[in-house]
Amino acid sequence: MMNGNWMALKVERRSRDALISAALTGLRFLVILTIAVGLTSPVSVWARKKKHKPQGPPPDLAGHVEYLARQLYGLHLDESGPLTSQIQKLVLDHMQEWLSQHPPSDKPTFVPYHVDARRELENVFSKVQPPIYAWPATFGEKWKDSLLIGVGYTLGWSKYDRANVVALYERCEGKIRLAAVTNFIPRVDLHYEFLQPSNSDNFWLLVYGTRLGKSHPRLSAELYDFDGQALKSSWKTEDVYDGKMEIEKDRVVIRYMRENEFIEAATYGRTPPRRESVYKVTAKGLELVTDHQIPSQGQ
Repeated sequence: MMNGNWMALKVERRSRDALISAALTGLRFLVILTIAVGLTSPVSVWARKKKHKPQGPPPDLAGHVEYLARQLYGLHLDESGPLTSQIQKLVLDHMQEWLSQHPPSDKPTFVPYHVDARRELENVFSKVQPPIYAWPATFGEKWKDSLLIGVGYTLGWSKYDRANVVALYERCEGKIRLAAVTNFIPRVDLHYEFLQPSNSDNFWLLVYGTRLGKSHPRLSAELYDFDGQALKSSWKTEDVYDGKMEIEKDRVVIRYMRENEFIEAATYGRTPPRRESVYKVTAKGLELVTDHQIPSQGQ
């Protein structure tokens, strides 16, 4: 009986010793692990900080423009001014240098000079990737004894958020200067037409574009008058519902719909009426002659 008790006590002691040994082993492992984490965590934090440290813009112009344009994504148009202003300065400074170093040829060429300017503008924005986009728009027009080169672009980062820049360079007597800059109506694309009334020596530039609307595109247009010193706006119309514009020699015609009339017609299954505004070109700009409803055939 005593032998049996002794054997049980021996087994109990062995189990207790095993538990103590396992506990000590676990404690030693926990201490070692704590020390290791304490030694390596500053290195890991430093490595993460170094890995995610923000980098500056690339040294090349196209990379710099892309670096700034990428930051526009997610911004509201009203918040974009600081970034779009930086991009505008980079682009226009470069184009002035490029135009000075690449003068138009005195000989007839197959490719118009403003097309070469547009290609250079495309190179400036060549690294911009979707959803950011840039649409260059250029022109070249003779005026008095000089050549006027229009360098413009639409910079967008959503279907609706778009900023427009129109710069007018003048080349006279072999020198190039930035004559004027304007930021055309936002949220639209960029197109040009030219008017020249007989009783004015100024350069007239009609800039227009469309933006997406709820059901139909909206037309906006602005007439600028350049006297050699500055661009002055002499007429403007914005957000013309489903507007379509025609330029004639001495007048501008805009055909459009009124949004409330379109909604009412669509509600009752009728054809919405169209309207027509006719503007006469005068020495002071565009003067409205008539605004009337037109037959709805051919809509």
